[in-house]
Formats: sequence, structure tokens, C-alpha cells
Amino acid sequence: MNPIAFEIGPFSVHWYGILIALAFCAGLILANYHTNYRRLDPDKFFDLLVVMIPAALIGARLYYVLFNLHYYISHPAEIAAVWHGGLAIHGGIIGGFLAVLVVTRRDPDLKFWSVADVIAPSLVIGQAIGRWGNFLNQEAHGGPVSESFISEFPHFIQQGMYIDGQYYHPTFLYESLWDTLIFLFLFWLIRKKSTPDGIIFLLYLLLYSAGRFIIESLRTDSLMLGPFKIAQVISIAAILLSVVLLFVKLRKKKPI
Repeated sequence: MNPIAFEIGPFSVHWYGILIALAFCAGLILANYHTNYRRLDPDKFFDLLVVMIPAALIGARLYYVLFNLHYYISHPAEIAAVWHGGLAIHGGIIGGFLAVLVVTRRDPDLKFWSVADVIAPSLVIGQAIGRWGNFLNQEAHGGPVSESFISEFPHFIQQGMYIDGQYYHPTFLYESLWDTLIFLFLFWLIRKKSTPDGIIFLLYLLLYSAGRFIIESLRTDSLMLGPFKIAQVISIAAILLSVVLLFVKLRKKKPI
């Protein structure tokens, strides 16, 4: 597969970059629409995004580089080459929400949990779109599979997952479909006025992390922390955190 969409003179435009840009555009439009459901000022929310988006991108790239430090020390010019792939979603979430936490603490009109709820559906549909960039780069796939197994998938998936004479698990597809299901659920839930602030985001964190933990077990290119897959370690921590916070928030809403 050709990861380059087109060329303009000496510059190459990669499909990965196009899809990441599309994911951001879709997320921005959706988030702006959802501000109504959490009583947020759209202008102030947009100002927050101006800070959050660069923080998320820096966090996503920094996270990936740090866990591949041995490679990037030898190839420092590749650190900025995000079009080759290498944006870690966990790093993006950490960077983005640290920025949200800082901004919301300074502005009393922006409540952290309300902002997080608005961002959650946009974030997960962005992830669903972005995974197709991994497909076009032929990365983020799983281990080898048989021809009979891959034959159950559409032909273009079979072609994309045929790498160096071997078929591989299309784990990008598994995660994209899982993220789409989460998005549809959150898209429905955020419209219910009875949903307490913070529940949308915490459910995103719980559901995404559960799916990611399972899918990560199939991948062969995982970032590692010693003998452990770092994405699975982070996913377990996120599941535990979201369950505890959901329990606390829902208990507060329970009538005495």
C-alpha cells in the first residue's frame, strides 16, 4: 500500500496526516455542537481547545518517543516526522486533559467534568477515524493469521494486511469498530439531561480502556515497559480509576 496520498513538488502529503486532520475536524464540529448539552460557552470552549489540541499532540508524540527512546536517540531527525506514524493515544489523552485541568482551574465558567463530557464523544470518534491512518501505514496490526481467517474480511483489508508475504490481524479495524460503538453510545447518552456531569467521560475511559486492553494483547508492535505492554498497564489503571470515580459520582446522586 502507498502511504502517500499525493505530492506537491518536493512535498509528500501522507494519508496518515490527512486522516488525523479529518479526525480533528470531525471532533471539533461535534464538540462545538455538544457544548449546548453541558451549558458551555462555545467561545470559551474554543479558546480552551486552542490550548488543549497542541498539548494533546505534543503529549501523544512525546509519549511515543519516550518509549522508543533508543531509536530516536540514533535518529533525532525522525522525532518530528509524525506523518510516519507514532502518535500514542494515551499520551494525547494525558497531555490534553492536563491542559484542560489547568484552563478550567483558572476559569470558573468552565467546569472540568462538563468540558470532559463534551470532548469524550469527539475524542473516541477521532480515534476511530485515526486508526485507518495506521492501516494505510501498515502499522498497529496484530500477529500472523491464516489466509482462511483473513478471507472473512473485505478484499481491501486482506490486501492491506498482507505484509512481506504474511497476513496479519487487522487490529486497527477491531479498535476502530469498538471506538465507533462507544461513540454511538456516548452520542445518545450526552443528550439525556439526567446524566450527571463527568459520567460521559468516565464511561468513555472505562469502555475504551477495556477494549484497548483486549486488542493490545493481539498486537506485535506495542510500546513496552520491561516485560509489560505499556498500553495494557495504562488501560488497567484507567479502568480502576474510572470505576472508582463512577461509583463516587453515582453514589452522590443516589437519593437518601
